[in-house]
Amino acid sequence: MRRMVAETRLHPADLILPAFVREGITEPVPIQAMPGVVQHTRDTLRKAAAEAVEAGVSGIMLFGVPEDEKKDAAGTAGTDPDGILQVAVRDVRAEVGDELVIMSDLCLDEYTDHGHCGVLDADGRVDNDATLERYAEMAQVQADAGVHVVGPSGMMDGQVGVVRDALDTIGKEDVSILAYTAKYSSAFYGPFREAVGSSLKGDRKTYQQDPANLRESLRELALDLEEGADMVMVKPAGPYLDVVAKVAESVDVPVAAYQISGEYAMVEAAAEKGWIDRDRAIFETLTGIRRAGAQMILTYWATEVAQKLSAARV
Repeated sequence: MRRMVAETRLHPADLILPAFVREGITEPVPIQAMPGVVQHTRDTLRKAAAEAVEAGVSGIMLFGVPEDEKKDAAGTAGTDPDGILQVAVRDVRAEVGDELVIMSDLCLDEYTDHGHCGVLDADGRVDNDATLERYAEMAQVQADAGVHVVGPSGMMDGQVGVVRDALDTIGKEDVSILAYTAKYSSAFYGPFREAVGSSLKGDRKTYQQDPANLRESLRELALDLEEGADMVMVKPAGPYLDVVAKVAESVDVPVAAYQISGEYAMVEAAAEKGWIDRDRAIFETLTGIRRAGAQMILTYWATEVAQKLSAARV
C-alpha cells in the first residue's frame, strides 16, 4: 500500500555518478574520507562508466586529477587537449558512446597550484574576468574531447554567458550547460578536497555563496538563465533542500542537486559504527532531495542505488 500511494519515486534515470580519474596511477586509489569511492585509472573509469550504463544511470560527471608537477598558477593542465580530464572524456565516450550523458567539471581548482577556482591577481585575489578567459578555453577543449554537458562550477560572475559564447564560436551549440547556480561555501566539501588532491589553503568565501542566504541564489538563478543555462544545480543538496525547492518552483528548466562528499561520508561513517541503517539512510536522503524538486541527483551512490532500484522492479 505504501508503495502504491507513494508521492515521490526514485528511478535510476534520476541519478548521475560523479567520478574522479587520476593521472599517472596504475591501480585505483581509495579515498580515505569516502569509503567505497576511488580515484580511477583510465581503465577502471571506463569500467565504471559501463557499469553505470548497465545499471540505468543517466549521466557521469568527470573530475580530473593531474599530477602535482603539472599544476601551475594558471591551471594550464585544465586546457591542455591531452590533459587528464580531456583524455578521460574521450575514453568514456569511446566506451559508452551516447548511452551515458558525459559531463565534465569546468573549473580550475584541480589544476592550480594555489587550489582556487580561478586565476589570481597581484594581491592574491581571484580575478573574475581573467578567470572567465580560462573557462572559455576549458569549455572548448572539453567540447572537442566529446563531452555532452559542461558544468561550470567556479561561481565566477558571467561564467555561463562566456562559456555559451565560447561553445557557439566553435560550432558546439549542441553541448549543454549545467550551471552551478547555487554553490554554497560549505563545510561538507572536506572529503572532496582529498578526492581531487586540492592544493587550497584558506577558503572560497569570496566567490561561493553564504549559507545564510536564499535570495542570493535566486538572483544567481535569474542571471544564469539569462546567460543561457540549459540546466541549473544546487550544491550541496541535503542542507539546502529549501533552496532546491525554491529553485524548482521558479524555473522551467531541469534542476539538479549534488549530494556532496561530506553528505556521503556522514552516512558511511555512521553506518560503519552501526548507528544507522545504511541502505535506508541512503534511500531516505535521496528521496528527500527528489521530493524537494530535483529532477537529477549527483550522488556517489548512483550506480549502487540504480542497481538496487532495478532489482526491486524485477
